[in-house]
Amino acid sequence: MSKLIGKVGKKIYLSDNNYGVYLFKVKDNDIDPKYNNKTMTITGIFYDFVEDLDFSLTGTMTKHNKYGEQFNVESYQKIIPEDKNSIVKFFTSDLFKGIGEAKALKIYEVLGDKAIDKIKEDASCLDGVVGLTSKNKSLISSKLQELNDSSDTILRLTDLGFTVRDATIIYKHYKEKTIDIVNLDIYNIFYDIDKISFNRVDSIAKKNNIKVDDKKRIKAGIIYSLMLLASEKGDTYSNFDEIYKMLRIVINYQIDRDYFDDVIEELIKDLKIVKLDNECVQLDIYDKAENTIVKRLTYLNNKEDLIYKNNRLDTEINKFEEKNNIEYDEKQREAIKNAFLKNILIITGGPGSGKTTIIKSIVNLYKNIFHDLDEIALLAPTGRASKRIMEQTEERASTIHRFLKWNKDTNRFQVNEYNKSDVKLVIIDEVSMVDTKLFESLLNGLRYDTRIILVGDYNQLPSVGAGDILKDLIESDMFTVVKLDRLYRQKDDSNIISLAYDINKQEIDYSLFNRDDSLTFYMSDSLNIKDNLIEIVSRYKKSDYHDFQIMAPIYKTLNGIDNLNKLMQDIFNPKSNSKQEIVIYDVVFREGDKVLQLMNMPDDNIYNGDIGIISEIDNIKREVVIDYDGNYVTFTPSTFSNFTLGYVISIHKSQGSEFKTVLMPILKEYGRMLYQKLIYTGVTRSKNNLILVGEKVAFDYAVNNSRNELRKTKLKDKIIKRYSGE
Repeated sequence: MSKLIGKVGKKIYLSDNNYGVYLFKVKDNDIDPKYNNKTMTITGIFYDFVEDLDFSLTGTMTKHNKYGEQFNVESYQKIIPEDKNSIVKFFTSDLFKGIGEAKALKIYEVLGDKAIDKIKEDASCLDGVVGLTSKNKSLISSKLQELNDSSDTILRLTDLGFTVRDATIIYKHYKEKTIDIVNLDIYNIFYDIDKISFNRVDSIAKKNNIKVDDKKRIKAGIIYSLMLLASEKGDTYSNFDEIYKMLRIVINYQIDRDYFDDVIEELIKDLKIVKLDNECVQLDIYDKAENTIVKRLTYLNNKEDLIYKNNRLDTEINKFEEKNNIEYDEKQREAIKNAFLKNILIITGGPGSGKTTIIKSIVNLYKNIFHDLDEIALLAPTGRASKRIMEQTEERASTIHRFLKWNKDTNRFQVNEYNKSDVKLVIIDEVSMVDTKLFESLLNGLRYDTRIILVGDYNQLPSVGAGDILKDLIESDMFTVVKLDRLYRQKDDSNIISLAYDINKQEIDYSLFNRDDSLTFYMSDSLNIKDNLIEIVSRYKKSDYHDFQIMAPIYKTLNGIDNLNKLMQDIFNPKSNSKQEIVIYDVVFREGDKVLQLMNMPDDNIYNGDIGIISEIDNIKREVVIDYDGNYVTFTPSTFSNFTLGYVISIHKSQGSEFKTVLMPILKEYGRMLYQKLIYTGVTRSKNNLILVGEKVAFDYAVNNSRNELRKTKLKDKIIKRYSGE
């Protein structure tokens, strides 16, 4: 690490997340005397940086291809001004509104070179400065204390091993209580702050000589193990053996089983986890979420049906059929009627079964009967899914996150149990994608009597997050469920839909393939599949990036998503002197690249699963601008992890989307990721053309592998238990 001492100059750029670019006048350094008295560009995370003040910087000198030499700041320390000119500049800076040069000079005249130290030691010394108002004195005292606290705290945290970025986040969360909280238990940072991981806190704790079996570490490790099991397996609870094995991996140490059991009991007493039967526990957040869902849905289910509208409904449905020249079958009519009679309704069916038609009919009938669509919220879990349902129904739709007004800074919903929406009916499409925590948040944001219609495909993959909401609600056998089992779409996509139904029956009719362009299967092994993919995608190079999509089951392996993305990037958007590039986490991104959004960013109106194009890269500001269908969103280093290359995406990430043409490699090397629900979900993302490339034996294996990664949840049991009166 190198050191620079000097004065902060002009601010070139500063993001909301405190990533900044400044000019810096070097007074002294330990790199090369040639830099002294020179102005250079510095970059880094800055919390309380003030122009015209002296700082000591620690970091590394780098050389940018376009912008030349820059100093990347790892840590910094304010140098307290101790001369007339510096003190006057300090008190006339933007920190002290209302303190002009005249007042700053009087402060120096009365208190001298040690003015700042004297004020911090005893603010009453300002009483001797003529012309300062009580407001001026209070401002000066509080700002100096804040600067002192923040600088000392950030310095202390960086001494422990945190980066300036991490230290800034921690200080913003705890403020003046930071050091006390960290000294009490450093793992509080992991518990309380989403942006700082267990691994980060644990690595710093170990550097600061915490014992491998310290109880605080074991407690945090168990909580993190439960979080990993929920994330990786989708389970809302785990048994002791699973947690014990995961803990061994998490802390890289095997503790005594009796000690483990004792710590589990302490966590139960601390109310951080909840004890279940048969040596199982769940995080308190999942216990609370499942209990909320059970309580709310059983309340709605027990409410009396709205039977007083029954006769009018038949009349309105008949009129709607006549006007629109359609005729509902028995199941469709049942679904539509129950949408107006039941307080909670579940509609499930595969592709082509008419789910979207039902939603559109319900919305239009509601409009005809009640004349107020503001009472309805039409929702979906992802941006692509909400856009698709909006296009198909020609009505307003929103993501659940946007409806609940998610705040990205606090990671909280502004529509919640204390600020509920006043809508009377909520229709949620693609419910299979909704996880336990999100469903709880939605219910918390609705009034108790808001009616709910859940629409989804039971056979699709469950949510990325923990839980299996649609499956649990249907299998509880306690709610009104309408299963649409008749196939209606029979034109260009009929072969694809027939294949989807064959997958569910585990009976593949291979004569469906290669009849026409709608459904093709190119036989290829793992060694020559890349050549085959290159040949196929060359026909789609000019396709709209939303129309053509490659999907694969797994990220790693020779022919996984990561490697295939690099290959497709070279085909669709090769390197060019006219295109700026940036390297993020060892991946090259360039202007014109197709990218996939990985995180919800409701404030920018983009969501997990959205697809965009990089329109601009600014390397000096470290900014990437992505065009999401005319919505230009700027990303900075703190949000770079929110997107990835999108030429090839995972089947999980494709949920809720629909593409005219889907290309899917199917190979034995994908191993455990070859199973029925995954392949079914991938196939049903295709609207007009589906191209499979790979090994027939791998496809057969996937279709017949119905393990479906059954998730452990308590939701169904809790619903049944509530109805049984236990």
